[in-house]
Formats: sequence, structure tokens, C-alpha cells
Amino acid sequence: MKLKDVHWRAMSGYDMAAVQKIADVVHPGFFEAPEVLAERQRLYPSGCHLLEVGERPAGYVLSHPWRFGQLPALNSLLGQIPADADTYYLHDLALLPLTRGIGAANHIVEALIKHARVNGFPTMSLVAVNASRPFWEKHGFVVEDVPALTEKLASYEDAARFMVRRFT
Repeated sequence: MKLKDVHWRAMSGYDMAAVQKIADVVHPGFFEAPEVLAERQRLYPSGCHLLEVGERPAGYVLSHPWRFGQLPALNSLLGQIPADADTYYLHDLALLPLTRGIGAANHIVEALIKHARVNGFPTMSLVAVNASRPFWEKHGFVVEDVPALTEKLASYEDAARFMVRRFT
């Protein structure tokens, strides 16, 4: 990353109020209840990180194993991580505007790609929203048309796209 007082760290349950505040700023059109965000962190803490700038929360990422081609509904509890999970799902990457252009997003995405590969997942998947498709394409993700996901993608926004990065 380009600044020295910027770092990602493991997210804890104590960070959830800050995560909610960031989500409310970055994703006002994609509300998720505090219990939904907290459940993601509880179910798979290895995939949840908080970005700090000068020791102040400035972004977060929530990710976890899931079933390929089956998107968790927005603002819904998962219950558990499926035992037969076969993709590493990037649920949310949210950065406050002050972090744009410092390399923080690239840094965490590359770390998550490494995590997915090391843990044997053949793919990573996500839903691209807020005109983020070009960012994800730079990291090797491609749009995949899955007709069964059309309705669920539309619940995000018209421009939402299911994207996949294959490792094999």
C-alpha cells in the first residue's frame, strides 16, 4: 500500500459498529442489518478484515466459503457455512472515499485470492455492484451468465453482475 499508517487487520466482533457505519456510507442502497454483518464475521473470521487509516476504521471486507452459483440473498442470515462449499465468496468490500487510490483494495483482494487458492477453492465469486466491474476484471474476475441468478441479481441493482475468478 502507498501510505505507511494504513493496514488491514483481522476483524473482531468489537468492530461491528464501525463496520455498520462504513456500510451505511458506502452502500446506502444495499442495506444489511447489523446481525447479518456480524454473522458473516462469526461464521468465517478468517475472511473478515478491517482497514484502518491512522488507527481509525476506514473499510472492511467480508468473505467466506459458499456454493458456486448460489448467491446468499442480500440482508439475509446464512445460518452456517455449507460443508460442501466449493467457491470462495467475496460478500462485500467497502472502503470510505478517503481510502481511494492508496492501494488498499488491491492489497486485500490479492490476500483473499491467495487465501482461496491455499484453501483449495477452484473459484472465487462475487456480485459486482456500484460500477465496480472494471476493478474486478483487473483482478482476473469475469462476468458469468447464470440464468438462475437473474432475479437475485436484480434485487441488488440492474447493473449487478455475477463474477468469477477460476483457478483451475
